[in-house]
This record gives sequence, structure tokens and C-alpha cells, in this order.
Amino acid sequence: MFKVKYFEAIRTTAVILIALVIAFIIISLVSDHPVKTIGIFLWEPLSTKGHIGNVIEMSIPLMFTGLAVSLLFRANMFNLGAEGIFYFSGVVTSVLAIHLTTLNGWVHPVVAILAGSIVGALLSAIPGILKAKWNANELVTSLMFNNILFGVGLYLLNYHLRDAKAFANVSFKFEETARLAKIFPGTRIHTGLIIVLLLIVLAHLFLYKTKWGYELRMTGINREFARYSGMKTAKVIILVHLIAGFIAGMGGSVEVLGMYNRFQWTSLPGYGLDGALVAMLAKNNPLSVIVSALFLAYIRIGADMMARLSDVPSEMISIIQAVIILLISAEQFLKFWKNRMLLKEAKASA
Repeated sequence: MFKVKYFEAIRTTAVILIALVIAFIIISLVSDHPVKTIGIFLWEPLSTKGHIGNVIEMSIPLMFTGLAVSLLFRANMFNLGAEGIFYFSGVVTSVLAIHLTTLNGWVHPVVAILAGSIVGALLSAIPGILKAKWNANELVTSLMFNNILFGVGLYLLNYHLRDAKAFANVSFKFEETARLAKIFPGTRIHTGLIIVLLLIVLAHLFLYKTKWGYELRMTGINREFARYSGMKTAKVIILVHLIAGFIAGMGGSVEVLGMYNRFQWTSLPGYGLDGALVAMLAKNNPLSVIVSALFLAYIRIGADMMARLSDVPSEMISIIQAVIILLISAEQFLKFWKNRMLLKEAKASA
């Protein structure tokens, strides 16, 4: 018999399976070779070392933003500002990767990444302060900041970082000393993977093994109760925004130095909003962010391979994501089963 504590894991698995079944039905209707197309979607991402590397490469920024957003969601802060912070921190890091020519070895990327992370934390603190002091809606302020940061970042790229000799809207090349090392031959997996895995473990320990993590969780469950219990909820809100901004900023910095030799984002990369989906799938659990990010990266690489090797476009992935979001956010989905499980456990204990 399943226990209630496993309900959310079972529910999330059911949501994913339903989304995949719907996608397979649609593929069967639109493809001339549905079995082959579904096979490409499911197995091509794991068919070669290079394809597996692509999945892991794509999951790294998703882990960063998924972790950042999960901490905010755990504090009941519906903040989507990781998108703009991820982008702008990449710009800040690019400036140092281009112009800091006196640093060498491991010092250069460390300085550049820390700069981007600190900028991310400071920028994230602004919606946090507005929420803590004046109860400003964090969703509205964070989305506005995304546009502001994108505009400022694009201005810096166009008028201060752009390489006029390149036939594209890209920055000057980074110094080789600034780029992150690759850790698996034959792939582009870089040391950012180690960094994000360490961050996830630290976030788990912070959330479940420290006083501050307990206050964060209690504030998310019931802010008024936490405040009446003596917790300084305003400080908790500002703290979680600082931490989340630091993580999202580090994600943008690591992605830029790990995957590119010059800054070339002329639009928001989308990883911040994807982080919200990763956090939802992970149920705001830091350790579960790893599996959620790998799953999302896996189906995206699968969709890309399907578009290249079959007659079904990669936009199919949008249907899967939409179904997942709808069912995960539907609190009543499978709730009747949870109630039955609770009743059975109550009878058994009686």
C-alpha cells in the first residue's frame, strides 16, 4: 500500500506520463511514421555519448534557475525574476571575461562568476525589499525587472561590448583564461556541473538543517503565524531573495563561460522561466531539482532530434510542458486518491 508521504512523487510521475501519452497520441495523428518518430523522441537523446552530453549540458542552467526559483517558491514568493538576473549576470561576467587580462589560471573565472553572482543577489534583493517592507506584489516587480535588465544588458552589448568585426550582434571574444574547463572528453560538459551539484547539496542542508532554513519554510507555510511566533519574516524574505539571486546570477555566469567564447544572447534565454517548471516538478525540493532538470533537458533534446530526423516539429515539446504545468498546478488532481490514502492510514493506526 502506498503511503501519503509518497503521494506527491506519485502524482508528479502520473502527470509526466499523462503528458507523454498525449504527446504520443498527437504524434500518431500527425506523423506518417509514428512508431519511428516516438522511438527517435525517446531513445535518440541517449543513443551516443555526444547526445547524453547535450542533455547534461542543457540541464546545468536549468538546475541553477530551478534551484533559485524553488527556494523562492518554498518561501511562498512567486518571483520569476531569475530570467532577467540570469541574462544580466551573464553580461556582467562577460565584461570581466573580456577586459580582465591580467588574471590567469582558475582566478579569472572565479572572479568573473562571483561578480555576476553578487550582482544577481543585489538585483534580486530589490523585489525582496519591496515585498518585505511595502508588500509589493513580487510577481509584478520581478517581471518588470526582467524587461529592465534585458534592456540594459542589450544596450551594453550593442554599444560597449559588440565586436564590430564579427558578422553578428556578439561581444568581443573572452580571454581563454576566463573560460570554464571541460570535464568529459567528447562533450561540452564543463565544471559548472560540479558547481551546481555542490550548490544543490548546500541548499538542501540550509533548508532542512539550519535555523534560517526552518524560518524560511515556516514563512512560506504561513507568514502571519511565523511572525507571531517571533520570526523576523521581513528579513527571511529579503534573505531568500538574496540567495536566489546569487544562485541565478551564478547560473548565468557559469553558462556564459562554460558554453560560449563570447556573449551572444540578443534575447532572454528563457532559462529563468524554465526554472519555474523545474521547481514545480521538483516540488520545491533542492535534491529533486537534479532529476527535474535532467528530465526537462532530456525531452527537449528528444524533441530537437525528432524535428531533425522525422516529420514532426520540435514545438511538440510545448504541448508536453503545457500539460505538465496545468496538471501540476491543479491542486484537485488525484486529491480524491490522497484522501482515500489518509483514511486508510487513519483506520490502520486506529
